[in-house]
Amino acid sequence: MSDTNAASSAAPAAAGARPSVLSLNINSKSALYAAYMPHLKNGGIFIPTNRRYTLGDEVFMLLSLMEDPTKLPIAGTVVWVTPAGAQNSKAQGIGIHFNNDESGIEARRKIEGLLGGLLQSSRATHTI
Repeated sequence: MSDTNAASSAAPAAAGARPSVLSLNINSKSALYAAYMPHLKNGGIFIPTNRRYTLGDEVFMLLSLMEDPTKLPIAGTVVWVTPAGAQNSKAQGIGIHFNNDESGIEARRKIEGLLGGLLQSSRATHTI
């Protein structure tokens, strides 16, 4: 059974179109650590997907964290793309930089609260 489940429910955003909507369920601290992108100014998260995105695409996500039944609605921008067949068998997907708004700040606060000391780990992640 996988620790993360991602499903894209809309096509990537085109110029002037509504942002793409993604859903990500993270069921363990190790999966959250691997997906979280603390090196981004507002925080961010890696979402496994085989849909095509380009840097700068706007996306909207619904993020579920472990046992919390609340889905966090977060807007952000694609800042990382891992293509299919990437080196080191990295998962295909995109990195989303959270917007500097209430939802992005809340998501970063919750994620960093859950990860605590793990943020100092040198273990590999989906992006670095």
